[in-house]
Amino acid sequence: MKDRIESVLERIRQAAIASNRQPEDIRLVAVSKTMPADAVVEAAAAGLADFGENYIQEAREKTASLARYPLTWHFIGHLQSNKAKYAVRMFDLIHSVDSFKLAGELDKYAKKIGKRQAVLIQVNVAREDSKSGVYVEDTLTLLRQIGELGNLSVRGLMTMPPYFNAPEKVRPYFAALRELRDRITKENLPDICMEELSMGMTGDFEAAIQEGATIVRVGTAIFGDRQ
Repeated sequence: MKDRIESVLERIRQAAIASNRQPEDIRLVAVSKTMPADAVVEAAAAGLADFGENYIQEAREKTASLARYPLTWHFIGHLQSNKAKYAVRMFDLIHSVDSFKLAGELDKYAKKIGKRQAVLIQVNVAREDSKSGVYVEDTLTLLRQIGELGNLSVRGLMTMPPYFNAPEKVRPYFAALRELRDRITKENLPDICMEELSMGMTGDFEAAIQEGATIVRVGTAIFGDRQ
């Protein structure tokens, strides 16, 4: 696994340099869904600190068993409102906030435990019926609503573009998220930060970095094929 991780980090470095960016400005989240806890420990021993999970039940067991390790946990899957209380307890950054209802539940449970929960807004740039996320044209309205919540800290945007086996076909969706980020930034919304763009996975993260990604979510290239 160490060799695979080093290969991914080198690809990140090269993509950053090619786009006149600093490699250290891009955070690698190792997508550990369906992987056993010992695989996470192995990845952590190779230098990784950020791990992404998609399912609350699986993450509850994994994060509990790995609580002694100094890891940062990211929730990157679709989050149901009735699982908000678990997500707030376990995750440092929730990437997939796509409605005011969900934001309100997260805020409520964050307040109960005295936490300011960091979140990203998931944007469905391609308007795919099969994917979650707020539409581009509705994002600003949602952000204005969430800005009123005292226990959420919006850190930026996330997207999952359509699947193409060709990074250049995905690039326009990454560019669209960056352009949306830039438009939101100009609005100077109170208590809304746009420092993070979570986009890009194993097959296309170089293109995402070139379009401004600050977080890439990589699973297969680190852990191999899913169990």
